[in-house]
Amino acid sequence: MLRGFHLADFFTLGNAACGVGATLLAMLFMASGEPAHFFTAAALAPAAFAFDVLDGRIARARHQHSPLGRELDSLSDVISFGVAPAALGFAAGLQGGWDVAALVYFVCCGVSRLARYNVTAEDLAGSDGKVKYFEGTPIPTSVLLTALLAVAAWSGHLGDDLWFGVLEVGPWRLHPLVLLFVLSGSCMISKTLRIPKP
Repeated sequence: MLRGFHLADFFTLGNAACGVGATLLAMLFMASGEPAHFFTAAALAPAAFAFDVLDGRIARARHQHSPLGRELDSLSDVISFGVAPAALGFAAGLQGGWDVAALVYFVCCGVSRLARYNVTAEDLAGSDGKVKYFEGTPIPTSVLLTALLAVAAWSGHLGDDLWFGVLEVGPWRLHPLVLLFVLSGSCMISKTLRIPKP
């Protein structure tokens, strides 16, 4: 199978590896409580973003676009910019019932947004074959959520000390901070938000 890969595809796998690493480190942080595990997990988000940018640039420079590359890119993005931020949020203390529902919603929005892009990319492309804009915010914007969680950790605001506290809403707890994940997910699936594609 590797013989069918282009150079850009290996950078895409680098993106996926960063996402898996971040997810595992978030779990390790929960087991160990060692801040270095949390910060390393957060640091893998910009690394994944760098791989994501590079794979596109390499594919364009070498004129090596392929359906396999597009699918690899979407699957890698789901891990690095969907599952990994949600796992880091959970590790940071977003563990109430409403928090978990919000994190699941966020990941599902990311998956839906990527699937929609793959299906509609050809329809949105201009005469030159390039997509001019994104419908909804791109999933890599979740790097901002990861950065926010890293700042919270740096300032000692994890667990019960998360910013904005915690509310008892019906049968479950809700940390208002998780609403940023809801906002991010909702922006990803929006059809009215149109972001110019570089």
